[in-house]
Amino acid sequence: CTFNYRGIIISLIKGGIHLEEAGHLNAIAFDKTGTLTKGIPTVTDYIAFAENKNELFMIAAAIENGSQHPLASAVTKKAEEMGLSYKDIIVDEFQSITGKGIKASVNKETYYVGSLHLFEDLLMDQIKTEQRNQIQSLQTQGKTMMILGTEKEILAIIAVADEVRESSKEVIKKLHQIGIQKTIMLTGDNEGTAAAIGHEVGVSDIKADLLPEDKLNYIKNLRKSNLRVAMIGDGIDDAPALAAANLGVAMGGAGTDTALESADIALMSDDLSKLPYTI
Repeated sequence: CTFNYRGIIISLIKGGIHLEEAGHLNAIAFDKTGTLTKGIPTVTDYIAFAENKNELFMIAAAIENGSQHPLASAVTKKAEEMGLSYKDIIVDEFQSITGKGIKASVNKETYYVGSLHLFEDLLMDQIKTEQRNQIQSLQTQGKTMMILGTEKEILAIIAVADEVRESSKEVIKKLHQIGIQKTIMLTGDNEGTAAAIGHEVGVSDIKADLLPEDKLNYIKNLRKSNLRVAMIGDGIDDAPALAAANLGVAMGGAGTDTALESADIALMSDDLSKLPYTI
């Protein structure tokens, strides 16, 4: 354990070798959601391309209710605020599409909820210019898109925003001051959203549109370039990258059991500001 001057535990370190490793770091990679951001996303915009606006949102919420993704809770919470009985909708054949979204059957119709990349795969070049422009406009504001549609068309766009932690910008600044050469934000979000968040917190590098295996490979490539690298994350998707880094650091308060098990250091109280102190 490491303590602050008040005797409060601020981090758990699984052995002296990991403490020594922290002192040799020159690159730190951060997962975005739940690490640099608070991990409590909220729906900010909803655009439907049909008259049955509430019905479409109910379908999206019913499908997302079966997902464990952090963004899913934002949609179901919004549906509850709108007074929509999404739990009454029967959802069949739920299936996760790794890194892109989910699909399920409602009233014998197959619906998809996911990223723009998912619908580019489904619709090829048939996405309307107006829809693309609306999506891109929201992305440049740092918002994440959740698109509802079928194999034939986009039905609605749900924009979700996750607040940046108040401490993130100061943490990145302090890390650079104590000699960390590279701070990298890794995210599955699109480049527009990633750029908005990354520039706000001040990281030196931004890597977007990443699948879990892409994060793992990126960490491996950093190590191959003779950098001593730490990975900071809190989710199941982060576990392979945490294990592959010279030093894996989990957010102790919000982190999943898998992430905590894979990490060498756990930051307690879900407090990113303890990272520079620990190093």
